[in-house]
Amino acid sequence: MNKAITEGLVLTPPAFANGLDMWSRGDGTPGTPTYDGFATAAYVPADQDFGGCLEILKTENTQNLRYMGETPLLPGCYLQIKARVKAISGNLPTVRIAAFAGGAGGAAVPGVMTTGPATPLTGYGDVVEVTAIVGTGSRAGVTLPWGTQALYGHFGLDLTGSNGGVVRIDDIEITDITSAFLRTMMDWVDVADYGAVGDGTTDNAAAFEAADAAANGREVVVPEGVYFLGDSVTFENRVRFRGTVAMPDDKYLALNQNFDFDAYAHAFGDEVLGFKKAFQALLKQSSHESLDLCGRSIGLREPIDMQACVPDVNVFSSRRVIRNGQFDAIADTAWDTDTVTSSARYLLSDKRKLTNVTNVANIAVGSLVIGAGVGREVYVTDRNVAAQTLDISEELYDAVGTQNYTFKRFKYLLDFSGFEDLAQFNISDVDFRGDGHASCVMISKQGLIWHFRDCYFNKPLDRGLTSIGRACQGMMVDRCQFISNEQPLLSQDREVIGMNINANDAKIRNNRAIKWGHWAVVHGSGHMFAGNHWFQGDNEPNGTRKAGLVLTRSNSKIIVNGNYIDNNFIEWNNEHDAEPDQSNELSFGSLSIVGNIFTCARVGPWFRWIVIKPFGPGHFINGLTVSGNTFKALDGSIDRVDMMDDSIAALDFSRTRNIEWTGNTYHSVDQWTASPAMLQFTENTEIQTWTCDFTDWMPFGGRVRNVTGVVADGPLRNAGNVKQYATPYSEPEKGTGGGQVWLTWPSALKGKVNVVGRMDNPF
Repeated sequence: MNKAITEGLVLTPPAFANGLDMWSRGDGTPGTPTYDGFATAAYVPADQDFGGCLEILKTENTQNLRYMGETPLLPGCYLQIKARVKAISGNLPTVRIAAFAGGAGGAAVPGVMTTGPATPLTGYGDVVEVTAIVGTGSRAGVTLPWGTQALYGHFGLDLTGSNGGVVRIDDIEITDITSAFLRTMMDWVDVADYGAVGDGTTDNAAAFEAADAAANGREVVVPEGVYFLGDSVTFENRVRFRGTVAMPDDKYLALNQNFDFDAYAHAFGDEVLGFKKAFQALLKQSSHESLDLCGRSIGLREPIDMQACVPDVNVFSSRRVIRNGQFDAIADTAWDTDTVTSSARYLLSDKRKLTNVTNVANIAVGSLVIGAGVGREVYVTDRNVAAQTLDISEELYDAVGTQNYTFKRFKYLLDFSGFEDLAQFNISDVDFRGDGHASCVMISKQGLIWHFRDCYFNKPLDRGLTSIGRACQGMMVDRCQFISNEQPLLSQDREVIGMNINANDAKIRNNRAIKWGHWAVVHGSGHMFAGNHWFQGDNEPNGTRKAGLVLTRSNSKIIVNGNYIDNNFIEWNNEHDAEPDQSNELSFGSLSIVGNIFTCARVGPWFRWIVIKPFGPGHFINGLTVSGNTFKALDGSIDRVDMMDDSIAALDFSRTRNIEWTGNTYHSVDQWTASPAMLQFTENTEIQTWTCDFTDWMPFGGRVRNVTGVVADGPLRNAGNVKQYATPYSEPEKGTGGGQVWLTWPSALKGKVNVVGRMDNPF
C-alpha cells in the first residue's frame, strides 16, 4: 500500500486540450453524451489562471462533468481528485467533486457515497479548489469510502445551484496519496484498506480474509472499532488487534501465526470470551496442537461449558494441550450447587441405569448421586427425559428397588462433560484456583489418555478432578498439587474429594495432596500410584483419620509403589458392585503395596493404614503383596497396621491364597504383621502337642493355613532331660479363628522351635 502499487498506472485524466470527447455530461459510463461540440461548452486555450481550460454555461440543475476513462481503484490505495474552478459571469453556482463507482461487469456499486462536499463560488475571477479522496477503507479524511466492490471510477465534478452562470474549469488531477495515510515502507496491512468497517454490524469476514491474503508475511492490523465477522476466518499472518471482533458462537477465528490467549483476549476484548474462542479454534483448525495461556490469570464468575465453546464438535480425538496459566474463581451465585431430590428405581438387569426417575428434566448430567446403597463418586453420565431414565457411572451396591435419591451438580471452572468423547487431551502448568467458590475440572463422558501435568488443583469447593464416565481410561496425573480448601477442619469433618477414577490403567505419579476428605476414589484396574505424597492429619490428640486412597474394585490389579502415605489409610472395598456378595467371581486380589512410607501422628491406637472392607459376604484374598514398606507412628503408638472392616461382611480366611506380607519395618507399632511369619515358641515343660499361636501376626487377623518350616533352636529334651532328635507333624488352622498351629511330637518334649506359618495357600 504505497506509491509503488500505482506506478505505471495513468491516474490523471487527459487535458481538455486533447479534446472533449472523453468528458461526459452524464455519469461517465460508455454511451453517455459528451461535451464534444456541446453548444454551451468550449475549450479556452489561454486563461490567465489556468492556461488551457474548459468553459461551461450552467444550464442544468446538476451539471455533470465526468472523465469517461476507468481510473482503477486498488485495495489499500487512496486517490485524491482535485479541481480548480472560477466563476466568470452570471449566477454563482456551487461546485463539488463527484464520481461513478464502477463494480464488476460495469455495474454501479450500490450504497456508496459518490459526491464530495459542496463549495459555493462567491466571486468572479476567484479560483476555488475542490478535492475529495476515494479509497477502499473508511478512514478519517477519506471522502468517498468505497470498500472492495468498487474496481474503478469515472471521476469529475458537479455544478449545482442557480443556472445561467459561466465557469471555467482547470484540468482535473488525480493522484495517489496513500502516503498521507500510511508510511511509504511498512510491514503491515490494515483490514480497513480492504473494506472492513468497525461498526459492530457490517460483516467483515471477506475483508479480513482479503487483508490476510494481501499481507504475504506482513502483520495484519485491526484498527479501533468493533468488527463483526459473520463467518469463520483464518489468518495465515500475524494479527494485531487495536479494535475487537464479534462473531456467532458457532464461527471460529483462527490466528495461525499468533495462536495464544493474549491474541484472543485482545481480539475479543474480553478474557473469558477470548479463552472460549481460542479453545474453539484449538479444536476447529489443525495448525496448532496447544493453546498457551501466556502465564495469564483468567477470572471466572461462572463455569465454562467447554463443549458449548465448540457447539458443532461433540467427539474429538487428536492431541490437544492447554498450558501455562491460571483460572481463578470469583465469588458469584453461579457457582452454587444445584440440588435435586427425586424418586427412582434401580434394577440388577441394568446396573448402570436409574429408571422411573421423577423430575428427571431437572437433573443435570454430571450430578453426584447420593442415596442408600450408593457408593462414593457415582455420577449421572446421561439422561433420557422422555424415558425418565438416568445413566450412571458406577453400579450401586445395595439399592435395588425404588427410593429417593439426591442429585448434586457441582460447578467446575472447566467443565468438559458436554463432550461425548474427548481423547488425548492434555492440561499442563495450569493453576485451577477454586478458592472455596468452585470445583476445578470435570472431564468428558468418554475418552482416552487425558493427561494433567504440573497443575494445581487449588482449594476447590467440592471436587478437584472429576470423571463422570470412562474418559479416565489411561489417564495420567503427574507432578500435580492437590490443595484442599478444608485444611483448618479436623480430618473426620472433611468432605471434599481430590479426584476419582472409574476406568482402567491410570498412572498417578509424583503428586502432592494436602488434607482432603479422600484424595482419590478409584474404581477400575491396572492403575499405578507411584511417588506421590498425600497427607491428611490434624493436631487433634487421638485424632480420627479417613482413607486417603479408596480402591473400590475387589480384583484391582493395582500397584501402590514408592508413595508417602501420611496420616490416612488405604481402603480396599467393592462398593461399586451391584452384586457385592462373592459368587465364584474373582475376589479381592491383584494388589501390590510396595516400598511406601506410612506415617501417622497424634492418632488413637485403633488407627490402621491398610483396611479391607467387603460389602458382601464370602469374599477372600487371592493375590496381595505388602513388602518393603516403612510403618512409623509418631507421638504415641498404634496397635497394628492392618484391619478387616467387617461392619457389613467379613472375609473368608479359609480361602486365602497368594499373600506376601514381608520385609516391612515397624516403628511404634505394637503388633507387627507378616505372612509368612517366622515365630519362636518355647515349652519349658514336656508336652507332646505344642500350641503355636499366630493369630495376631496374620494380616487382617486371618487364619494360619500352612506351616512351611519347623526348626529346633537348641536341643529338644524329654522328661529325663535327654536330647531327642524328633520331627513333629503340624496341624494349622486350629483354635478359635484358626490362628493356631499344633505341633505334635513322637513323645512329650520341651525346648524351643522356630516355626514359619502363613495365612494362605501360596499356589
